[in-house]
Amino acid sequence: MFYVYILLCADKKFYVGFTEDLRNRIDLHKNGHVASTRPRRPINLIFYEAYLDKYDALRREIYLKTSKGKTTLRSMLREYLSKYLV
Repeated sequence: MFYVYILLCADKKFYVGFTEDLRNRIDLHKNGHVASTRPRRPINLIFYEAYLDKYDALRREIYLKTSKGKTTLRSMLREYLSKYLV
């Protein structure tokens, strides 16, 4: 499986990533082994999608990193964000 995942970082911003091993990748983020999220810890996994095809997952990751994708993401996670980003 291939995963696209969304982290909510301490700076209240999203981090969008792609991996084949979700548990290991999240552990790397939480333990400070990923340069782009190290200074933004603590992080929380708030969403992920699983794909059978690598290129479908990569295409979704690229989309979620666009401004339209971020708008879609905020719409999908509206309830969660309203509770935890007060």
